[in-house]
Amino acid sequence: MGSKSFLKGAVILGVAGIIVKIMGAFFRIPLANIIGDEGMGYYQASYPIYVLLLTISTAGIPTAISKLVSEKYAVGDPYGAHRIFKVSFILLLITGIVTSSIMFFGSRRIVEIIKSPPEAYYSMLAIAPALFFVPIMAAFRGYFQGIQDMVPTAVSQIIEQFGRTVVGLVLALFLFRKGIDLAAAGASFGAAAGGVTGAIIIILIYYKRRHSIFQEIQSRPRFKKENSGKIIYRIMSIAIPITMGAAIIPVMNMIDLAIVMRRLQDIGYSAEVANELYGQLTGMAAPLINLPQIITVGLAVSLVPAISDAVQRKNNLLVKNTIQSGTRVALLLGLPSAAGLVILSKPIMLLLYPLQQTSAVNAADILSILGFGVIFLTLLQTFTGILQGLGRPSIPVVNLFIGAVFKVILTYFFTGIYSINIKGAAIGTVMAYGIAALLNFLAIKRLTKVDFSTMDVLIKPVIAVIAMSISVLFIYGRLTGILGNKITTLVAVSMGIMIYGLMLLATGGITKADFQMIPGGNRIIKILNSLGLLRR
Repeated sequence: MGSKSFLKGAVILGVAGIIVKIMGAFFRIPLANIIGDEGMGYYQASYPIYVLLLTISTAGIPTAISKLVSEKYAVGDPYGAHRIFKVSFILLLITGIVTSSIMFFGSRRIVEIIKSPPEAYYSMLAIAPALFFVPIMAAFRGYFQGIQDMVPTAVSQIIEQFGRTVVGLVLALFLFRKGIDLAAAGASFGAAAGGVTGAIIIILIYYKRRHSIFQEIQSRPRFKKENSGKIIYRIMSIAIPITMGAAIIPVMNMIDLAIVMRRLQDIGYSAEVANELYGQLTGMAAPLINLPQIITVGLAVSLVPAISDAVQRKNNLLVKNTIQSGTRVALLLGLPSAAGLVILSKPIMLLLYPLQQTSAVNAADILSILGFGVIFLTLLQTFTGILQGLGRPSIPVVNLFIGAVFKVILTYFFTGIYSINIKGAAIGTVMAYGIAALLNFLAIKRLTKVDFSTMDVLIKPVIAVIAMSISVLFIYGRLTGILGNKITTLVAVSMGIMIYGLMLLATGGITKADFQMIPGGNRIIKILNSLGLLRR
């Protein structure tokens, strides 16, 4: 799998991610307007625990499947690849049963431990079944990703989010009359409904393709069969460090939940106000910094089998080229996203939460800080995928842990300052991502001796971002008094995207070779050439 293949896979997952995020916005934004800060506090209280348990059960094994399956295909052993899938499916089924049981039967005790309002119990109970179904999906996704087919993962993600959105909102509306706590629980149950629908669709895709999979297995010479114990050992040797690394961010969120609530109360905020501020951080501002991850997550997922394949073939030039391409794409996405969220933080929040204007204005201050973290987060995810593909999954774990330590210290200190309050958690998050991303970058340089073109990777995108930012501020300042915040914000964002793209074309920040690496790229090249916009 070369750079061309991994970027196509990233685009497929990126398009699916865009659809998923749009549906997610249609879920979270109406939900916040329905149940308010109080309800979002109950809803979000269950999420750090859910994500932590989900990470334990799904984060490492699917990546291990993808890497090992890719390596088997690189040496022409599809039978061995499918056997890895079957063994890992059993592992994920067992972990799903265990984690869903912990969440379901331990919900009340968990609420007591993290000092959340007692009403958050219902949300935790409602989300528990998702922990059984999502790991089932993860096993199939890992296998398909390993054989360089990202479509099943993309389709299942879309169907999963559709189920979550429809069921979650319907239940939230239906249960609202019975109490905000039950409405929040109804929204949480949407995750379980999404898990069921996503699992069903990817299983159907697998059985539809099962015949061709087994035909390929039968047409290839059979390699020596690995016993289950050896497969489990290989899976776990990759999965455990990846899971540990992936668990750090949910742990960081749990630390936020514990530290932030207590520190805010220490400086004079009531428990109710502290819960509302936490809802502004995690339910309103934080989801927006995840938007650029739509493609960077797909990029990281595609990088693992791509680099594993190149390493297995001992093609060092391909390894370096893939690393260079992945890093450049990450910055091309991360830089403008960060700039947009920082300079338009207040207009964006008022656009998204018109019925919660006071909370939206407060959340805008948080978003203006978190926006800087987008650059580091996109690089962190990309570098993590690269290091996993290089067979060094423990390095990102250690580096993210170091970042998490800094986050704990900074969050505790800054949140305890009355004038900073909840923004202290945002500062800690940005610093954690920045430190971890830098350490990962240095590790990649040390391991591969890869060189980066400062002009292509950094300077050209920065020039484009500066031009975009100036234009967006000018457009918003000129039009907001005439068209109002909603329309002006949409116009400013749309024009910003257009100007950024044109500046990349003008500076040569994006080239013909880049378009050739994505689906439909040749058609785009013809259009741009006819308009005289493609430099090289």
